[in-house]
Amino acid sequence: MHVILAGNNDRRSQEAVRRIQEETLNDKVEFLYCDLASMSSIWQFVGHFKAKNIPLHVLVNNAGVMMVPQRTTRDGFEEHFGLNYLGHFLLTNLLLDTLKESGSPGRCARVITVSSATHYVGELNMEDLQSSHSYSPHGAYAQSKLALVLFTYHLQRLLASSGSHVTANVVDPGVVNTDLYRHVFWGTGLVKKLLGWLLFKTPNEGARTSVYAAVAPELEGVGGCYLYNEKATKSLQTTYDEKLQRQLWARSCEMTGVLDVTQEGLLM
Repeated sequence: MHVILAGNNDRRSQEAVRRIQEETLNDKVEFLYCDLASMSSIWQFVGHFKAKNIPLHVLVNNAGVMMVPQRTTRDGFEEHFGLNYLGHFLLTNLLLDTLKESGSPGRCARVITVSSATHYVGELNMEDLQSSHSYSPHGAYAQSKLALVLFTYHLQRLLASSGSHVTANVVDPGVVNTDLYRHVFWGTGLVKKLLGWLLFKTPNEGARTSVYAAVAPELEGVGGCYLYNEKATKSLQTTYDEKLQRQLWARSCEMTGVLDVTQEGLLM
C-alpha cells in the first residue's frame, strides 16, 4: 500500500514518514510538499502526485489553522477560509479524476474531510466570506469548518448523480490535544496545558474516526455522513440546505478557477 503524506513542514513530515515505515514495515511511505495556503503549491503537488501514476483510494483532508490573527494566504484569502476550506476544495477537485479512476464497484474510493464541532456555531456569510468587514478569529474558524461540511454534502451528491465509485464523508475528531490551540485565548491555553491529558483526546484517539471513515467495511458505498466517535450523527441543520451548498460551491469555483459542473450542466 502506497501512502503519501502531504504537508508544509519538511522536518515533521519526514519524521512521520520514518515512524510509519518503522511501525508498519511498509517502505512505500513518502512525503510530498504541499502548502494549502498557496494555490500554486497545490497545483504543483497534484502534478507531482499524478506523475507517480499510482491509484488514489483514500484522500484525507486534514490541514488547518485555528483562531489566528487576521491575515491572508499567498493568494489574498482570509487564512481560515483560504487554507482550511478553499485549499481542500481545490485539492479535492484536482484529484477527482484520479479518485474516480481508482474506485470500482464494491471498492469505492473515499474522500474524508475533517471538520469540527465548532461548525455548529458557525455562520456562512456569503456576502463576506473573507470576514473583511468584521473579523473574529473564532467566527472565521467556525465559518471555515461549516463550509467544509457544506462542501462534503454537495460533493457527495455530485458524485452519486454521476455514478462515480467515490464517496465523500466529513469527520468530527473531537477536542484533540495538538498544537492547533497555540493561538487561542491564554486562559484556554492554560487549561489545555494543565488538564489537556484529562479533557482532550490524544492525537491517536482524535484520528480514530478518520481511520474508521477510511477503512470501515460498513461504509463501503456510503457517503454524505457526518461522523463523530465512529458513528453517523446530525450536523448543523443549515448544512443540509442544498441551495446554500450550491451557492458556496459556485463561489468556491470562482475563487479557485475550478470548472463549476453544476452551472455547466456537466457530470463530474
